[in-house]
Amino acid sequence: MTTINATSANAPTLSGSTNVTSAPSSGAQMTQADFLQLMTTQLQAQDPTKPMDNSQFASELAQFSQLSATQNIDTDLQTLSGNVSSGMQTSQVLNSANLVGRQVLVPSSSLSYSGSAVNGAVNVTSPGDVQVSIEDANGNVVQTMDLGTQQAGLSPFSWNGTDSSGKQLPAGTYSVTANNGGNSAALSTYVAGSVTGVGYGGSSTGTYLQVAGIGGVPLSQVAQIN
Repeated sequence: MTTINATSANAPTLSGSTNVTSAPSSGAQMTQADFLQLMTTQLQAQDPTKPMDNSQFASELAQFSQLSATQNIDTDLQTLSGNVSSGMQTSQVLNSANLVGRQVLVPSSSLSYSGSAVNGAVNVTSPGDVQVSIEDANGNVVQTMDLGTQQAGLSPFSWNGTDSSGKQLPAGTYSVTANNGGNSAALSTYVAGSVTGVGYGGSSTGTYLQVAGIGGVPLSQVAQIN
């Protein structure tokens, strides 16, 4: 009796009296259609004077049934995983909708001045004197605020829209930078803004908040909620 070998590691073995050369290529995943084709070819090629033993045929049918059940389970698990993931995404977006109208502190190197004071913070990495600089659209430093000696962590600041001489500046978008103790290495800055909307930006971004004057910010980057 000759054995028919499927090259897939997960494929069952069919037995018959004739070699069948239509097995899947090396490394291929055997499907139900492949299994059925092998069985059909085996029946067609068998010696009529020496038909397949009934018990052997029943065994191969059982293997076919097991393959079908395994593939169905795999499909069900993938569907369940997708449904759970989608449900979690929807739940997170709905829960984040409660933040609309709230003030959040998010990473930003620019701030939008519209006539009222703008609040922000500097992420201080090591204790030292912290200075915050405000620049206009032309890159000119219009205001420098010395926050004094600050410990590691978030150090808040507030800018009322005036330059170094106390002159009120026009509304617009300004850049904000900070350093520690005169060190040229920049410190990360954060700006406060009102949440105007919530959305989902796909697997790479996840749930994000639309923050006034800043734009879309991933929920995971929110440093503080007021």
